Amino acid sequence: MKFATPLIPARLIRRYKRFLADCQLEDGREVTAHCANPGSMMGLAEPGEKIWLEPNDDPKKKLKYGWRLVDHENGHFTGVDTSVPNKALRAALEARELPELAEYESVRPEVKYGENSRIDFLLTQPGLPDAYVEVKSVTLSREPGLAEFPDSVTARGTKHLGELAAMVGHGHRAIMLYLVQRTDCDRLALAADVDPVYAAAFEDAQAKGVERLVYDTRISPEGVWVGTRL
Repeated sequence: MKFATPLIPARLIRRYKRFLADCQLEDGREVTAHCANPGSMMGLAEPGEKIWLEPNDDPKKKLKYGWRLVDHENGHFTGVDTSVPNKALRAALEARELPELAEYESVRPEVKYGENSRIDFLLTQPGLPDAYVEVKSVTLSREPGLAEFPDSVTARGTKHLGELAAMVGHGHRAIMLYLVQRTDCDRLALAADVDPVYAAAFEDAQAKGVERLVYDTRISPEGVWVGTRL
């Protein structure tokens, strides 16, 4: 998934009210950017960090910049926009690039299911059980090479696990897909100390037949693409 507009570098001044970030551009101007990430962004929102912003000239948008990446300045990046994984994954699913799901030709996003929920992707193919795919963006890393999820308590994520397990009970496939939006990690663990309820719900869902997939990403200021299975 290529970014629609070329990104520009900046330095983070502060993130606040979850969805706002004050930033300093290279020419010294200070701007406010939209931060499309409801999580804690633990370890990713320190003042002075190099970041990448996507400018826009959309008159419908109040803020003219969106925060897309953290640049760790060692050749690695983290994608902080939680809407990006679904866009990148949709392209990969439609191109049938994920071997575990490549048999499915029909890819439908945001389909209603469960109790007032929407599944990120419903995959269908004649002769195969429907596949319900829930996607989570992973950005937390507290140990070199190890990505962790979640970075804050997620009651919504716990609810999704229960609804996926219910789909298995109805004879469908259900897949919890973690997309690691960091280029410096090659494995994933659940952050049970951050949200023990979610960790327990995951174990229960897996025992009931919910599948787990973990993929990394290729990230640069040009775009974000689904990488290889971890």
